[in-house]
Amino acid sequence: MEMKKINSGRLRAIGYDARARVLQVQLDDGSTLQYGGVGEDTWRRFSSSGAAWSFYRDNIEEEFAAKRVSGSVPAGNNPLDELFRKP
Repeated sequence: MEMKKINSGRLRAIGYDARARVLQVQLDDGSTLQYGGVGEDTWRRFSSSGAAWSFYRDNIEEEFAAKRVSGSVPAGNNPLDELFRKP
């Protein structure tokens, strides 16, 4: 998926796969989220919006379920750390 770099609020890059109807956003903390079932009209309005962060919060974040596809978990916050910690 081709990502378009932007700088709006916490958004740093956005991309869309029309065949799969998947929207992908990269946030300023390095995490990447995917939203399924997003129509081309929503993508068109989002990608051409002069206020992409506001559009994202009002029309995407609130309307579609997110799936995290990348991003780091801060050290000490992973519940599996305790299981695999070496004595």
